[in-house]
Amino acid sequence: MTAVTSTSVRVEIVLDLTCVHSYIGFTRFERVADRHRAAGGEVDVVFRPFQVSPDAPPQGRPLSEVHLGFFGSAEAAAQATESMAAVGAKDGLELNFGRAVHVNTFEAHRLLAAAARQGLGEPMAERIFRAYLTDGLNIGDRAVLDSLATEIGVRPSADGAEELRAELARVLASGVRGVPVFTFGGGVVLTGAQPEETFRRAFEAAAG
Repeated sequence: MTAVTSTSVRVEIVLDLTCVHSYIGFTRFERVADRHRAAGGEVDVVFRPFQVSPDAPPQGRPLSEVHLGFFGSAEAAAQATESMAAVGAKDGLELNFGRAVHVNTFEAHRLLAAAARQGLGEPMAERIFRAYLTDGLNIGDRAVLDSLATEIGVRPSADGAEELRAELARVLASGVRGVPVFTFGGGVVLTGAQPEETFRRAFEAAAG
């Protein structure tokens, strides 16, 4: 990446923590953000919450059951997940859809918000994604989230529920219907799991 001319690039990221496209897109974004920082720039990441499945149960159920209902057959579900796992593998991600627990992400978003306030939002987001899509952990379980927070060095908070509900409503009201969405300070908006080269160009445009 070329030398940067601005001290900071602000990027708002709308994502859901059980969304594989959010995980892949965030992974690619982080690699480019790391190179931007290594070149002397700064990146201010702001997370905005979104729930792909707001009615998902807090206790969770096997993602395979959800996929069976969505795709209509076990064969179609297997083809789709194998294809996505292959995409993730190219980005160095191990995606274990067969182990994933489909769950409501409200509490995971609340932990991410707490981590962001402590300056640890990015590593916390990565760890929650990996817990869900690689480790097969129930990221709606408070004990699981507390353990993940400890790994990253985040102090969980019992506060923030009302603020999170308000932010979820605000994001929906803004017109977002799918994630991820990356909005750069310079006005560039990227949707979906874009290639690293696309993120690089967005960083350069935002850095001026």
